[in-house]
Amino acid sequence: MALVQKYLAVALIGAALALSAAGCSGQRGAEAGSAQAQAARTIQNTGSDTLVNLALAWAEQYAEIHPEVRVSVTGGGSGTGIAGLINKTVDLANASRAMKGEEIESAKKNGVDPVEHTVARDAIAVVVHPDNPVQGLTIPQIADIYTGKITNWQEVGGNDLPIVLLSRESNSGTYVYFLENVVRQGVKSDLMFSPDTLLMPSSEGISNEVRQNPNAIGYDGLGYVTSDQKMLAVSKNDESPKVLPSVDTVNDDSYPISRPLYMYTAGDPQGVLKVYLDWILGPEGQAVVPTLGFVPLQK
Repeated sequence: MALVQKYLAVALIGAALALSAAGCSGQRGAEAGSAQAQAARTIQNTGSDTLVNLALAWAEQYAEIHPEVRVSVTGGGSGTGIAGLINKTVDLANASRAMKGEEIESAKKNGVDPVEHTVARDAIAVVVHPDNPVQGLTIPQIADIYTGKITNWQEVGGNDLPIVLLSRESNSGTYVYFLENVVRQGVKSDLMFSPDTLLMPSSEGISNEVRQNPNAIGYDGLGYVTSDQKMLAVSKNDESPKVLPSVDTVNDDSYPISRPLYMYTAGDPQGVLKVYLDWILGPEGQAVVPTLGFVPLQK
């Protein structure tokens, strides 16, 4: 009888341990499932500094409607976002330029098929200090300034003062667009920015320097231009009218330095990512665009 009781006690202890293990396993499984569900509701959104404020505004407004979805937004430049897409570390790559052929090739080699989504439009404004008397420039004049052919404001109708060149860094999509479409004037060329150009790490850096330096010239997305900077009217050439950047002049294509803004996904978006992109491209998301100084997509 004592022996039976002993075996019964052992069996009860074993059953208790098994139930305890099952309970722990179930708890761990529930925690893992919860973590997976949370991951499925988190969207990593990285890239263009031009787009970062608009992307943050979208994320904040979307969170009010869908608190179960977390959109994590960071900048770093278009190149950073595209590299993250290629390396499969971001869900949405913000870019103020189109992906390059070599980037698309690298993505496909890594099993990523990039899909481009145009989410807004932008003008690149050419900005100077408010005290600068120059009112406008042609694109050839801007190209000559940024390649170092024109070095004094007097050569373009300003004061007898040296021109201080400001640009974004080469990782910026705005830098790439400005180089290809303004400095090189849309043709294949090996022209580069003058070595005297000061490379600024952010749009805010250009704004701050323009405010302080009466000799400076810079370029920035329209949404980053503040009232204490002066925007120059720009024309394609001497025969064309000089036009100031605005929502209207981007929409009617009269301002010559305008561009689309993109988000890239790895393949066609699915699930919460598709729902989020559809919202951005819909009436609610596009209504946010002009509040940040950008141009909404025309439907």
